[in-house]
Amino acid sequence: MSMKRAGIVGALLASTLAFTGCSNSGGATTAQDASADYGLQASGLPIVTKQLTLKFSGSKAPLAPDYSSMSLVQQWEKDTNIHIDWQNLPDATYQEKKNLILASGDLPDAFFNTGLTDAEVATAAANGTLVPLEGLIDKYAPNLSKLFKERPDVKAAVTSSDGHIYTLPTVQELGLTQFAPMLAINTKWLKELNLRMPTTIQQLHDTLLAFKQKDPAGGGKTIPLSFEQGQWTADITDIVAALGGLPDNQDHRIVKDGKVSFTANTPQFKQALSTLHQWYQEGLIDPEAYSQDDKAYLAKGKTATESLGMFSWWEIKEMVGQNRVGDYALMPILAGVNGQKIASRSNASDIGRNAFAITRADKYPAATMRWADHLYDPVQSAQANWGPIGVTLQKDAATGILTQIPADASTSEGERRQKVAPRGPFAVTADDFKTVVAPEPRAAERQQIVKDMYLPYAGNDKFPPVMLSTDELQQINGPQTDIATLVKQKIAKWVVAGGIDQEWDGYVSQLNSIGVDKVISVYQQAYDRYKKNS
Repeated sequence: MSMKRAGIVGALLASTLAFTGCSNSGGATTAQDASADYGLQASGLPIVTKQLTLKFSGSKAPLAPDYSSMSLVQQWEKDTNIHIDWQNLPDATYQEKKNLILASGDLPDAFFNTGLTDAEVATAAANGTLVPLEGLIDKYAPNLSKLFKERPDVKAAVTSSDGHIYTLPTVQELGLTQFAPMLAINTKWLKELNLRMPTTIQQLHDTLLAFKQKDPAGGGKTIPLSFEQGQWTADITDIVAALGGLPDNQDHRIVKDGKVSFTANTPQFKQALSTLHQWYQEGLIDPEAYSQDDKAYLAKGKTATESLGMFSWWEIKEMVGQNRVGDYALMPILAGVNGQKIASRSNASDIGRNAFAITRADKYPAATMRWADHLYDPVQSAQANWGPIGVTLQKDAATGILTQIPADASTSEGERRQKVAPRGPFAVTADDFKTVVAPEPRAAERQQIVKDMYLPYAGNDKFPPVMLSTDELQQINGPQTDIATLVKQKIAKWVVAGGIDQEWDGYVSQLNSIGVDKVISVYQQAYDRYKKNS
């Protein structure tokens, strides 16, 4: 575009932006958007003809360097002519300081990897710290607008109860998070003890009992079954489902046929815990299963003497190491007490909603939105999520699809990714995984496992990434915390020490007093709203 034409476009945009600068219409909170002063272009690259500097804050991965040193970020600056003053902090540090940043008089222009909870977003939106974005999206974000048109569920995930959008989404649609904990069993021991792979919950009990009695680790070091209570990738929700006949997850909140329900006050849940107590008394469950953390748990897969009969984790190799990965295999979904096979879905989602947000301090929201929208180009999204072409990605000569470059022996793919991929706003949909970028090999393998072993037996529906209103959050935050604490304590107590029959009625009454029905009612209301919006 010639400078003369750029000036004409800039003048036209200036008049438009000055007219649309009010917060309740989805624009900026400033009286006038000054993007045109820097030669904002209506489309294409660069975004501005005169270099513009914006200040961003937010979180970043622990191993990530200063974003300005990343080659991909440097390329974004060359492409857009927008320089970013990066003030992103390692996640742990940022979590401590974000409230100070939000409350300061020196706000960034935008948050990149916002690290904000729904409650924090609602508060920051209500007090005007974050500006509504839907008007900016309509005018200056063709990539994101196209995604919202094709995928109203993605738009619904970032739309608040007041109808505004305050944060932008991430999408990595691999379908892996819904079945995070997978049970693995020691097939080496099965062979040594002349046992078959269990296919029913009773057979699993008998197998674990054989591990206990025959002690293949020797010296009483055998741990028949280990896990981490309540840990997203390490719980035994599928065993609970098989023992009780009802799907469960770490939230103990499921949705089925459009109805949201609580699981941890049902007769099925009581039955499952009663049986787990029997297993504990028989020595089948790791005594530390209800107290250990990730570090202690993962160490048990790598003891000098192989000691684990069965465990729950995201990936076998990560739990037991490369040398033992061949000794274990994933368990099939077991037929439970009623003969039914149930794979329990978690409430995790492939759609996130805290990638990016614009604050009231930004004098150039149109240019800022155009910058963010550049990252929603599918090829840019792939690089934002995995790293730049030539470093972590390469184009397949035959198909043109981006594929992973294997990491060298000095680092893992996950560590390399932290160092070169800033993430932020991006969208890689299921269709993009077929036409733009191939899943990582380990992700593709897990996708096939989910498709073959878990999805056919899914016992509950996917709970969508529901955004709760400020009022809804205020209603449930206290009760939800109290409920989670009570349930976790009772599970550990009843499995380890017993007493569920004597204490059950009082426990159910206590849940009712805390407000479990109200919490579920709020989630039902939000679920219905989400389904309507999408």
